[in-house]
Amino acid sequence: MTQVYTNKLLKSVISITLMTAALGLTACSSPTDTDVKTRQDSMKSWGDAMGVMGDMVKAPDTFDAAVFKEQAAFLAEDSSTPWSHFENQDAAGNATEAVWSNADGFSAESDNFQKVTAELSAAAQTATSVDDVAPAFGEVGASCKSCHTEFRAKAN
Repeated sequence: MTQVYTNKLLKSVISITLMTAALGLTACSSPTDTDVKTRQDSMKSWGDAMGVMGDMVKAPDTFDAAVFKEQAAFLAEDSSTPWSHFENQDAAGNATEAVWSNADGFSAESDNFQKVTAELSAAAQTATSVDDVAPAFGEVGASCKSCHTEFRAKAN
């Protein structure tokens, strides 16, 4: 009986120790990790929204004005979210060194993205067909590509 009690006690102590260590590691994630994750999460959401709208642009008969308007509004509202998370150069993630060495160029790309997403959202407010939003949608896509060309590391 003593052996069973000792084994249970030992297992409990080990379990509590492991859980405490895991929680401590989670709570101690570095600001660098947080910055990269925040940027990546935001941009992944942008990609998802662009995918929904892009599918409609590619197949105009599937155009749903309400859904397009919602996705465009999300992009415009969220367009300023990740930029403050590029302040720490140690939090490079997929960003190239040019983000910091060409800060003016990077800032211009950020400003342009915010401008074109606002224009897309404005166009989507009254859109009745893909034709009403396709030019503005193309500008948002061009903005993404332009920024990624210089400021995002190439995938291997």
